[in-house]
Amino acid sequence: MNPRLPIIAITLGDPSGIGPEIIIQTLQKWSFPAIPLVIGNRKVLNQAEEVTKTSISWQKFSESISNPGPYLLDCSNVDLSSFRWGEVSSRSGQSSFDYIQTAIQLALKGKVDAVVTAPISKEALHLAAVPFIGHTEIFKELTKSSVALTMFQLDQLRVFFLTRHLSLLEAVKEVKKEKIYKFLLEMDQYLNSMGLFSARIAVAALNPHGGENGLLGQEEIKEINPAIEESRKLGIDVKGIYPADSVFWFARQGRFDAVLSLYHDQGHIATKCMDFYGTVSVTLGLPFIRTSPDHGTAFDIAGQGKANHRSMVESCRWAVEYAFAYRDFIKRTSGKKESNSD
Repeated sequence: MNPRLPIIAITLGDPSGIGPEIIIQTLQKWSFPAIPLVIGNRKVLNQAEEVTKTSISWQKFSESISNPGPYLLDCSNVDLSSFRWGEVSSRSGQSSFDYIQTAIQLALKGKVDAVVTAPISKEALHLAAVPFIGHTEIFKELTKSSVALTMFQLDQLRVFFLTRHLSLLEAVKEVKKEKIYKFLLEMDQYLNSMGLFSARIAVAALNPHGGENGLLGQEEIKEINPAIEESRKLGIDVKGIYPADSVFWFARQGRFDAVLSLYHDQGHIATKCMDFYGTVSVTLGLPFIRTSPDHGTAFDIAGQGKANHRSMVESCRWAVEYAFAYRDFIKRTSGKKESNSD
């Protein structure tokens, strides 16, 4: 049993986007067994409280957190005289990067147990000359992690992606036995890290109807099935191949613990069509768990109190759920690596 509640850092995201207001709305009805620490700007949060007609009793952050919170680490990096809701700017890009850096530093020191990130603007990061295109790249580099793997979570449905930001033509070229085999091993390991042992993994087909025994494509026969068979020899509970038009639904009903999506849109479309605001992005491979709403800054409605905060609520939920199990797993596996190297 852990003697304390996990501390969850929540970064403000781009201050000109909807991050501040969805954070405020989430904190207003906070009921998770965890202590929230917001890393952001007090003046912007005050404005977010006004537009959402809420009031938060902030406690000042110190490194000896004990009360339930919520706590605020005020970075004081927004000039309200030039601040505008819904405006893409280098100032907001730099501010959002500052929040992420601070959260990572605290997590690496063990001061927080997980990080939840509100949406940022890739354009604003670029204007600020931040040398990263997005959250995943920032976290991977600043934590010196060799892997930063994205998983989508929707209720008990977990989706991993063999390929992500590739054209469909290039993604199909990556559907190879060795790549799939190695990825299935990684999937099983990361599911273990979240407390899911002997996880049931389903593999989505690349071609319609699972390829129809080669009539609609050879990839299932030549690449995907052989990878599945090899992973089963190691005791991994991999099932498939399942047609992509049904496997995600079956997984959400509880038949599987996770699904391997072979390309970006295959898994994205499935989860977002089932529940756009319930879908959460989880980054695995870091020294700590990181979650995020799977939507953007929504500049067009920022500062109007219209934003739906449920994805932020779900992001916090899963950060709390996984925080201790994931950290314990990282400590155990790091210890094994050190022992093996000796």
